[in-house]
Amino acid sequence: MTDAPARLAAFLEDLEQARQARDVTVVVVTKFHPAELVRELAEAGHRDFGENRHPEARDKALGLAQLGLTWHFLGQLQRKKARQVAAYADVLHSIDSIELVEALEGGESPHERPVRDALVQVNLTDDPGRGGIDPARVEALAERVAASPALRLRGVMAVAPLDEEPGRAFERLATHAERVRRLDASADWISAGMSADWREALQHGATHLRIGTAITGNRPAGG
Repeated sequence: MTDAPARLAAFLEDLEQARQARDVTVVVVTKFHPAELVRELAEAGHRDFGENRHPEARDKALGLAQLGLTWHFLGQLQRKKARQVAAYADVLHSIDSIELVEALEGGESPHERPVRDALVQVNLTDDPGRGGIDPARVEALAERVAASPALRLRGVMAVAPLDEEPGRAFERLATHAERVRRLDASADWISAGMSADWREALQHGATHLRIGTAITGNRPAGG
């Protein structure tokens, strides 16, 4: 047993005081941690878990399939592996190009393809090499996701830049989220905030928090 269930309970208590009656989903990020830690947290009642790396995510999702968990894929999706990820991930947080949408639509016929919840990842930095689409192209990508038979548009996702006060970055993300909601009122998710900046994300409308070390503790040695 680990201390993770106790940390989960403490985090949820802090969240309850901060969330101002809004519904918030806590995605526990378990990368580099063993599947047993996921099982412990599931036994404590948690259901939403996130992973960044395909092989590790696949192995945990398939190995724990009997628990009925919701798996969120948070890392950058490679087009050649996109359909493999969509086979087990219920929510894809990092849709950042039309080419990626097209890759997810390939393969089996539409009636056999699982429809996955999808978030448009927005690049909040000036570095085009960072994950996410340029803010100027958010509507075009959101419209393409909404039209896809493989995806269900749910909102936006972003990571706050390291060299900027996170509240300012999340304020910008909130404006991009509003642009997407104008296209589809049901696309009202905002995936933002991690262990160090979740309070700022919450202040700017985050509906999904991606929490790692605050709940899981430090990653194992060698991770």
